Amino acid sequence: MTQIAPSTIARLSTTDLQFDARLDALLAWESVSDAGVKQTVETIIADVRARGDAALIEYTARFDHWHPQDAAALELDQERLSAALEAIPSAQREALEAAAERIRAYAEHQRLQSWQFVEADGTVLGQKVSPLDRVGLYVPGGKAAYPSSVLMNALPAKVAGVPELVMVVPTPGGELNELVLAAAAIAGVDRAFALGGAQAVAALAYGTETVPACDKIVGPGNIYVATAKRAVFGQVGIDMVAGPSEILILCDGKTDPDWIAMDLFSQAEHDEDAQSILIAWEAEYLDRVKASIERLLPQMERSEIIAQALSARGALILARDQDEAAEVANRIAPEHLELSVAEPEALAEKIRHAGAIFMGRYTAEALGDYCAGPNHVLPTSRTARFSSPLGVYDFQKRSSLIMASAAGAAALADTASALARGEGLTAHARSAEYRGPGTGEKP
Repeated sequence: MTQIAPSTIARLSTTDLQFDARLDALLAWESVSDAGVKQTVETIIADVRARGDAALIEYTARFDHWHPQDAAALELDQERLSAALEAIPSAQREALEAAAERIRAYAEHQRLQSWQFVEADGTVLGQKVSPLDRVGLYVPGGKAAYPSSVLMNALPAKVAGVPELVMVVPTPGGELNELVLAAAAIAGVDRAFALGGAQAVAALAYGTETVPACDKIVGPGNIYVATAKRAVFGQVGIDMVAGPSEILILCDGKTDPDWIAMDLFSQAEHDEDAQSILIAWEAEYLDRVKASIERLLPQMERSEIIAQALSARGALILARDQDEAAEVANRIAPEHLELSVAEPEALAEKIRHAGAIFMGRYTAEALGDYCAGPNHVLPTSRTARFSSPLGVYDFQKRSSLIMASAAGAAALADTASALARGEGLTAHARSAEYRGPGTGEKP
């Protein structure tokens, strides 16, 4: 097992002259793929658009190393999903169902409703909320399987009222992950295909003879999937292009340091680019957490990945006090933020930018990954400054409602006409003027 040497985790202090530069360097992340990846993805997308199912079959044989007899062999029917749900151990099924119920219950609170109001002259204004018609869900496969991602992406869509949810999942060697299929059955996935990579994204965006075109694509994937999602944005909506997983912990020094070390590990074990940072305002506490890291790391199954992640992008930061720690947290705008302090709700009031805020000593970030209820699809790479967790609202769209009464049209005509003529758009002006004062209603 790998053990972290004392010098491999960055130690920073907000009083250091170079603190700003060192923090910026630590946070820097470029998720844009290189020219080679972009070219490969563009070629695949163009090929799928041109040849449809035939291209999907060829790419599946090339990248997943199994050869479907025909396009129909790519589809996993409802009986296959149900069979997986029946086959998994009862403890796993119960855990999936319990998590699904909590995620669904939380999502119910997010559903947007249509509304309207009537002005004094009878004009009606409002907003009509409608679900998207069809959504594509990409589920990662290969080295790891993520049934939790199925639940987190599919259930909000179903709560929103999306009538058709299409799942794609890569199947290396033709092997299916039963937990993923079981989660799809629980979440109400309507159609599922054994497809992965950029070719799956292209199929969801443009459609083939077998795979229906979708209005939006959600779900994580590797650099080829992320690049493909960027490439098809505009043809379809996408949720986000996510970077590596992140955790930031603010601690007052009163939490068991072993707990904090393990919370840092929980994100660092994702991959070598993951980021785990602790901010405290007691130097002695940072020493204790560092000692816990060094003692506990050899026990971890993914110790080498954790060690590399902590060495490359991890940090223990000393702040002057809790208020300064909150300022630094807002600057970092983390995906996951733990407030391991005595009064977390008061501290949360000072946080403006974070994907999810875990309050109190007993709220491990891992609970949010699986079963707390709020979505685990969160903004990364400082995008929490302007974006939000995935939710029901991402699967709904809004249409403005305007119904002018005769009196309302007359009242608005002068304003519209003046603005339109100011812009040199005479037809706009005359269109409003025809319904203006003194014109009356025309048949």
